[in-house]
Amino acid sequence: MRNKVREFRKQYGLTQAQLGEKVGVSRQAINAIETNKYDPSIWLAYDLAKFFNMLIEDIFDFEGSERK
Repeated sequence: MRNKVREFRKQYGLTQAQLGEKVGVSRQAINAIETNKYDPSIWLAYDLAKFFNMLIEDIFDFEGSERK
């Protein structure tokens, strides 16, 4: 699933570790999400959207993504 986590993280001036700390996951988890190696749980997607003050759909692109 494509996402804009890296884009928004950089707009906020955060490192992957700092963002991970804000939403309760590791730097490695943020890296895996940003590089599309890992799709977050719905709760982590919610926490990221809430942190960025956006809707989940503003960050994650479900269109054309394979449903798992």
